[in-house]
Parts: sequence; structure tokens; C-alpha cells
Amino acid sequence: MTAKLAFRALGLRFQMTGTERIPRTGGALLAVNHISYVDFVLGGFAANPSGRLVRFMAKRELFDHRWTGPLMRSLHHINVDRADGIASYEQGVRYLREGEIVGIFPEATISRSMEIKELKTGAVRMAAEAGVPLIPVILWGTQRMMTKDHPRDFSRGKTIAITVGEPLHPTGEHPAAETAELRDTMAALLDETIRAYPAGEQPPGSWWLPARYGGSAPTPEEALELDAREKRERAERRARQRAERAAKKAR
Repeated sequence: MTAKLAFRALGLRFQMTGTERIPRTGGALLAVNHISYVDFVLGGFAANPSGRLVRFMAKRELFDHRWTGPLMRSLHHINVDRADGIASYEQGVRYLREGEIVGIFPEATISRSMEIKELKTGAVRMAAEAGVPLIPVILWGTQRMMTKDHPRDFSRGKTIAITVGEPLHPTGEHPAAETAELRDTMAALLDETIRAYPAGEQPPGSWWLPARYGGSAPTPEEALELDAREKRERAERRARQRAERAAKKAR
């Protein structure tokens, strides 16, 4: 209800396709592309027409934050600690077997190119182990609100496109091949979604539009370099923080 009020306050217009593919009962795993920091909110809206709630797998930092932490815990989202992914994986499988809808970002991190990155195999393995359908979901327009390398923009009147694809039924026998199939499916849905998006809201040169569509977003190759630089800088920052803490203890 709070999210719906926020959507109304922001004047968001929704362009939703295929939402009837999300089952009204039983477990299902939603594989959602990741282009913004608000994807777990708007991605969950894909299940709203089916009357379902989505428990998203989200990074630990959101649960540790003093503002978002209580919210994430109260909504029973799944805390993903990258240093110990087994616990979150098992919790996700348990939710699925209990008939819940679980959302996962198989790219793991936000795509700076706005295209589908390489996917982790966890999504197909979880769906196979739980015996539930794996449903690809594409978001578009969320990156215009809050994403990496760009200022926040919560001005009114943006269109948010949500496209739900046909369910996949991985067996888990060939996780790499089934993950490649999922990636191909999501890439095709993304192409379909971008082409159907209101042209007036993504003119040529738009920073949120992939380079191959005439936008100025980084190419996938450039995005990989930016991701690597960010990872190095984060590691250096953590090393400095550890050194500072050690120096304080030594005084």
C-alpha cells in the first residue's frame, strides 16, 4: 500500500505486459534484470495483478542500513551475504517450496550498460531444486530514477515498463546451459520492452539508453571496466578502513 501511494505521488505510468504469467498460487522464482536501486520495489509490482507478494533476495548492506534494514526484515526479504551465500540460497529454496514468490537478480549487480550482464547460475539451480517455474521479468525506466553514476531523479511522470516472459522449467542437470537460455530469453524481452517504450521518453543520446539503441550508456565492455574499477576502489577503501581501525587500537 505504501509503495502504491508512492507510485501515485510520483505520477508513475505503468506499461505492463505478461503479468498473467505469474501464478496466483504456488511457488515461483522471478528472475529480474537489474538496472537501478529501486528494482526490488518496482519488480515486486509485477506480481501485483496476480495478488502476490514477492520476497526479494537482496544484498546484506540493505539489511544493515538503519533505515532500510527494519523495512527489509519486516517484509521478510532474504538477506544475501556474499561471504556466505549458502544460507540465503537455502532460505530462498525453502520459501519457494512453501509456495512463496521469490525474486532474484541473477546479474547480481546493477548493469551500467542497461543491457543484460552475464548471469549467475543460482536462479536456475534454485528453481530446479524447489521444483518451481523460473519466470523472467524485465524492468525498464527504473534506471531513470536512481542508478549508478547518475543523480537521483524522482520527478513526476515517468513510464515504468514491466514485461513478464513465459515460465522456464529448469531441471538443474545443465546449469550453465539453462542459465544461457535464461539470459537469451531476458535479452529478447529487454529488446522488446525498449522498442515498446514511449519514444518521447528516451530520445537518441539518452544516458539511460543502451549504446546500440542510439543512447549514451556505456557499452557492455566499457561497463565491465567501470565495474572492475569500482571493485578495486571498494577494496582499497576497506583496506584503508581496516588500517585506520588497527592504528586506533594500537594507540
